[in-house]
Amino acid sequence: MGINLRTPGVHHLALRVADFDRSAHFYKETLGFPVALEQPGLLIFLAGSTAVGIQGPVEGTPTGDVFNPLRVGLDHLAISCEDEVELERVAKALSEAEIENTGVKLDETLGKRYVAFKDPDRIAWEFYMA
Repeated sequence: MGINLRTPGVHHLALRVADFDRSAHFYKETLGFPVALEQPGLLIFLAGSTAVGIQGPVEGTPTGDVFNPLRVGLDHLAISCEDEVELERVAKALSEAEIENTGVKLDETLGKRYVAFKDPDRIAWEFYMA
């Protein structure tokens, strides 16, 4: 018999980044997420109702370390999109901002459209049709 957790969903996500200032600029200025809390070494922004926190590297972080979705741990983060026009707009804006992205693609398994992109540490994100 399982534990049977009862939860309304994800409370927050925490990301470790290689360069805090670079990543803070990316999430606040480039992507334009609203800031919930900002203090030295910590930024919490909102992706819809989900809080996402970023913090810089800690002692022991390998120099030059980057995200790898093929290692055990996080593969990617997906945030919901409810409007096809918005999906197309974001895909175009990502390209215009020279942010590595896939353009709009179709997830053959679920039949949903999305655009995947990477942050400065190559952490993988998707803007995914709900």
